[in-house]
Amino acid sequence: MNRLEQSSLYQLTRIRFLLVWREPEAIFWIFIFPILLAVGLGIAFRNRPPDVLPVAAMSAQLTRALATDKGLRVTQMDQAAGKHALDSGVILLLASEQPGGVTYQYDDTNPDARTARLLADRAIQVAAGQKEILPARNELIHETGSRYIDFLIPGLLGMNLMNSGMWGIGFALVDMRQRKLLKRFVATPMRRTDFLMALASSRLILMVIEVGLLLSFGILIFHMRVLGSFFSIVLIGALGAISFGGLGLLTASRAQKIESVSGLINIVMMPMWIFSGVFFSYERFPPMVQPFIKALPLTALNDALRAVILEGATLVSQSGRIAVLIVWGGVSFILALRWFRWA
Repeated sequence: MNRLEQSSLYQLTRIRFLLVWREPEAIFWIFIFPILLAVGLGIAFRNRPPDVLPVAAMSAQLTRALATDKGLRVTQMDQAAGKHALDSGVILLLASEQPGGVTYQYDDTNPDARTARLLADRAIQVAAGQKEILPARNELIHETGSRYIDFLIPGLLGMNLMNSGMWGIGFALVDMRQRKLLKRFVATPMRRTDFLMALASSRLILMVIEVGLLLSFGILIFHMRVLGSFFSIVLIGALGAISFGGLGLLTASRAQKIESVSGLINIVMMPMWIFSGVFFSYERFPPMVQPFIKALPLTALNDALRAVILEGATLVSQSGRIAVLIVWGGVSFILALRWFRWA
């Protein structure tokens, strides 16, 4: 055997990779589930024509005025029927003529109802003879890159790297400890560093497959455009895999039972599922929590992947986010190496 094949790190990494491939459930959750999730969400949030909003008017004159807007579906109703339809959600808005003008009844906490109010008022004002003071025109944009699926795919990449790193390493490590397999390693000349690095290194091989598979799916099925270099994408993905691999090692460094490590992993991952912008932008959260959100490793990974994939950003421009991933991965691995115990 050559020197590489004699290396304990090489042999341990090879074994970990083979063990993953022998587990059908791991293959499903790592490779198949993200694609199914992308298909479901891509179809649910695909680009569609604007919705036609249901409204009602209490007079024939208002009904004719509202019918001029193609974004509204108008029904004429009396006060009792209109109030019942509004309360039951059949319509979003009820318009009625009053001595001083027009009254709109609607729920202002419902975004669709607010849109219906704007469209209805514009149609009624135009029918009453109002003209635009300043001429305006619309320039509609339907570019690839601005769709929800383009936002979603990089987020799914980041989430999958986090899930596979945390569960693939943390769960496997505690499972070996619980089955007393780690004690057997103590009797070998293997170094603790080689063992832990082999667990993390095996994620890098799977990472390349994960990134390539999900990106290829997005390009072929949803015609997604990748503006950045694939080298940058793979490098950022590798840093993300190492970062979450370190976190997985840390959470499992002392846990004795599967239930314990499952709870720890969920505690670590839950804030990132919510705050890190996988399915929607984290800009919706209050400004006071933005620094905390941007310091999370999944936020840095998702932002860097989106910048490279959708905007063609360079690695240099993402140096701050890359530094966040390196710090999380490095500190986690050092602490895991210090606190790790075999039994």
